Amino acid sequence: MRLNRKLTIGSTAMPLPSPPVSGTRHPEPRVLSLGLAAYEPTWHAMRSFTTAREPDTADEIWVLQHPPVYTLGVAGRTAHLPRGRSAIPVIKIDRGGQITYHGPGQIVVYLLLDLRRRGMGVRTLVRRMEQAVIDLLQEYAIVARGSIDAPGVYVGEAKIAALGLRVRNGCCYHGLALNVDMDLTPFYVIDPCGYPGLAVTQIRDLGVPTPADAIGERLVMHLLRVLA
Repeated sequence: MRLNRKLTIGSTAMPLPSPPVSGTRHPEPRVLSLGLAAYEPTWHAMRSFTTAREPDTADEIWVLQHPPVYTLGVAGRTAHLPRGRSAIPVIKIDRGGQITYHGPGQIVVYLLLDLRRRGMGVRTLVRRMEQAVIDLLQEYAIVARGSIDAPGVYVGEAKIAALGLRVRNGCCYHGLALNVDMDLTPFYVIDPCGYPGLAVTQIRDLGVPTPADAIGERLVMHLLRVLA
């Protein structure tokens, strides 16, 4: 899939109903479903969108999956890189954090938000992102938790969702990745998010056969609710 700055190629607006919210609320972000999208052009599109924002530019949420790729954050250390030979590319990027893996069957949600306009700090956004995932998993009777020390969402001691953001001029991009129904093997040769021995899990292995796209739609609904 090709992307340009405004994502008019290969992107569709996701037809989701608005969540019921009463009282004062922020304008709802535009939601784009991008399918299976190569990582690097998507990353460049996020950066371009953020750089070109005007004070009245609408916020957007991009929902997609990536072909196999490792991404290494600004604090990334070589000690956490894949051990042994791997055909999976490693891309050094500008989000926070260390190394993680993306692949088909993992729902990735990128949040392109004007945080200043929303009066929201990064820590608040991270907590709300975690809560959206926790609430989603609760629908399937999966008990999950966030972590102050190591942002993300965990089931027991295993990580099921990773978070990473970049803020530029008061606006954020990047977002979260939720493991749904994927090959987890590439996680085993890295230190996920910089933590040696960190276990990872996914929704399918917790007894939920719901397709990834359906999980993605529910996740967006929860994100819209916590951002309203």
